[in-house]
Amino acid sequence: MGATRADSGEQWEFAAPAERGPVREVAMIGFRHRSGAGLDVRVVGRPAVTLLIGFGSGDLVVDGDAGRQVVGGFVSGITNGAMRVRGDRAECIEVRLSPLTAGALLGPVATGLGVVGLEEIWGVRARRLRERLAEAADWDERFALTGAFLREGAEAGRAPRPEIVTGWRRIVATRGQVTVRELAQLCGWSRKRLWAGFESEIGLTPKRAAMLVRFRHAVDALVAGGRAAAVAADCGYSDQSHLGRDLAGFADLTPGMLAGQPLAGFPEHRHRTWGTFVL
Repeated sequence: MGATRADSGEQWEFAAPAERGPVREVAMIGFRHRSGAGLDVRVVGRPAVTLLIGFGSGDLVVDGDAGRQVVGGFVSGITNGAMRVRGDRAECIEVRLSPLTAGALLGPVATGLGVVGLEEIWGVRARRLRERLAEAADWDERFALTGAFLREGAEAGRAPRPEIVTGWRRIVATRGQVTVRELAQLCGWSRKRLWAGFESEIGLTPKRAAMLVRFRHAVDALVAGGRAAAVAADCGYSDQSHLGRDLAGFADLTPGMLAGQPLAGFPEHRHRTWGTFVL
């Protein structure tokens, strides 16, 4: 498979698969601190279900809407707000699943999950995966193990109907700048049927899904140094205040907290390793 690497020049080691894995609409990276130092990162919402799988000797501490949790790894749903993740001797695989894939693994409830420990969902399978990741010789083997774990858990019978798949992919392609009316026409359904279909099969309304995709593009543009007014216009917000409301609601942030303040250290290199994966 061949892992590509991005080194912070400090002590963090990052890696990403050179090619997409065997499960569609899944992306992953890996990172660890060579000297065993701790992880401390703020994570904001994105239009994907997140898995963070720790395989170091320490646990992960997650502070979010549900309070503090100590876990070996976790699943976090799309609808979560900002959270802080810390851990000693941090060695992790981070996975992002589109709502389409997350539904096949976890059912429509996946998008609305809070932070749930991996073993609460997958039991001994999750514990064995963490053990095998710790024993693996390199990142290529870790990515292969994680991909196989996800592939084994996917249930074909849970796959969304083609119309829902088409609608979601249109939302992604337009960066969330599409109306429910346009999506319904594309899928050949009434707006009411599309709304109900999205809710039942991926756990989000089409409007909410579009809002989240648009929000994430705005966050990335602000982090890249874009001015708030220009980002709001480019991402389809009615004005800068509209952008501000979404930032406050999804991430407890203001545009000024992101714009013109480039990332540094671990967040910068994590962001760069993710690159431009679109699920």
